[in-house]
Amino acid sequence: MVDQKFKLRIFISALLSVAALTWMPQVQAASSKAKERTSQVASAKKAKAKKSVAREAKSSRKSVNKGTERVSAKQSRARVAKVVPPSSREAKAGVMRAVARDDNDDRLPARVVPVSVEAPARAQQLGRTVIASPAVSASSGASFGQLYGLHQTNDPLDLKSSVALVLDQDTNEVLLSKNSDAVLPIASLTKLMTALVVVEARQPMDDTITITSEDVDTEKFSSSRLAVGTTLSRGDALHLALMSSENRAAHALGRHYPGGLPAFVQAMNAKARLLGMHDTHYVEPTGLSSQNQSSAKDLANLVKSAYQQPTIRELSTSTDYAVQVGARHLQFRTTNSLVRNPSWDIGLQKTGYIVEAGRCLVMQARMAGRKLIMVFLDSTGKYSRQGDAERVRKWLEAAPRHVRPSAADSVNLKLDSTS
Repeated sequence: MVDQKFKLRIFISALLSVAALTWMPQVQAASSKAKERTSQVASAKKAKAKKSVAREAKSSRKSVNKGTERVSAKQSRARVAKVVPPSSREAKAGVMRAVARDDNDDRLPARVVPVSVEAPARAQQLGRTVIASPAVSASSGASFGQLYGLHQTNDPLDLKSSVALVLDQDTNEVLLSKNSDAVLPIASLTKLMTALVVVEARQPMDDTITITSEDVDTEKFSSSRLAVGTTLSRGDALHLALMSSENRAAHALGRHYPGGLPAFVQAMNAKARLLGMHDTHYVEPTGLSSQNQSSAKDLANLVKSAYQQPTIRELSTSTDYAVQVGARHLQFRTTNSLVRNPSWDIGLQKTGYIVEAGRCLVMQARMAGRKLIMVFLDSTGKYSRQGDAERVRKWLEAAPRHVRPSAADSVNLKLDSTS
């Protein structure tokens, strides 16, 4: 019995020894792999932690840089612009306009080599002859300027307008001229003359006028937020016509002129002749008709004259205006995005568009030490007229400007010249 138990113990011990010899390498290998995995996980965690720290540091630097840029940008804007107190009408509309601060600029106006480019003589002749018709323009989607071939005129600034004119308001020096004699439809630039006739007639701005079916557009069938039956003051109608290019408002202004619409159109053409606008003709006060035509040179004269009227300057450069129509307040906005740009100092502006005329823009603005009259006609693309204005501004601001001599320097120069 004892021998059997002894033999059984020996057998079990032998089995355990064999098992130990068999499994030990596998256990050691598994343990080694576990240690390797643990080491890899630890290394990965360390690397991830380092990356996280690096990202946080980079993000912190970016935040500091952005903060610095925002501060510097604010400081830059503070140096460039000052806020001008609004007039009574602008205060009513809640409008604050920023005007470039160049009052203390001691530099002379920018000097540039004037640019003048013209289309071939044949195209210029076509621009003065009514050969394009509204039907042809509407069916083809082309403006009169495109039909005349004026867009084939190249210029150094790569303007998108086939007609352009930039001149100094004070000296009449022409800085840029591109097909400035071409006669084309002018669309809602017409409303600048409409406003000038209304203001010079000295009709009461508080008088009430009513929108009727006669003011509905039967030329282009354009829509309007002023429904038939709407009543508003003459001043509000003039504001909407200049700022938002409201067609029914402009037409109603003409109807409420002494003698009615025919007398108003006659007064528009008489004023054009008085201003020396010999290439200009009007048939109605909105600009919806392609028969309202003019040249860039004529329009520059119109802008000069209209600029003399504070009411037109104020209303045309307004950004927003609310009109009470019945129990509702309708909010209107400017059609010129540059008016909202604080880097622009615009004293007067008007936009226009119909298919036959393309995109049009006239402005009076201060830049590069000058007061400028800018005219852009027949521009292609929704924002191309504003883009052309920006191209002209960059061109002028890149021009050299010499420091204006001080009073003492001027005296010294005179003494030197007499010695």
